[in-house]
Amino acid sequence: MEGMLFPLILTVHILVGVAVIGLVLLQHGKGADMGAAFGSGSSGSLFGSSGSANFLSRTTAVLATVFFMTSLGLSYLATNRSQEPTSVMERVQSLPAATPVEQVPAPAKPAADADSKAKEIPK
Repeated sequence: MEGMLFPLILTVHILVGVAVIGLVLLQHGKGADMGAAFGSGSSGSLFGSSGSANFLSRTTAVLATVFFMTSLGLSYLATNRSQEPTSVMERVQSLPAATPVEQVPAPAKPAADADSKAKEIPK
């Protein structure tokens, strides 16, 4: 179950992050009317009116909370994974040390035949 949970939460985390970015870019900034506040007699305060939150700001707050929760979930799952080996090299168990093989004496040199031409080879 834990193996399926991490990719699922990661997918939700990425989708919520992209949605938060999109919603923040769509919203009207509170500092956008700041230039009009100096000298043009704007009815709002210096950084915009502080009216009730609209649909976009409430949705952004909910998605930011989901993003925060998925971040906590991912960090919990990443730090509390079982110590199961993940790579092939970690799965290979160390083999016991090889016992030394007894040295077998080399076979004796065969005696040169009388008919052999080995005597004619220069050394």
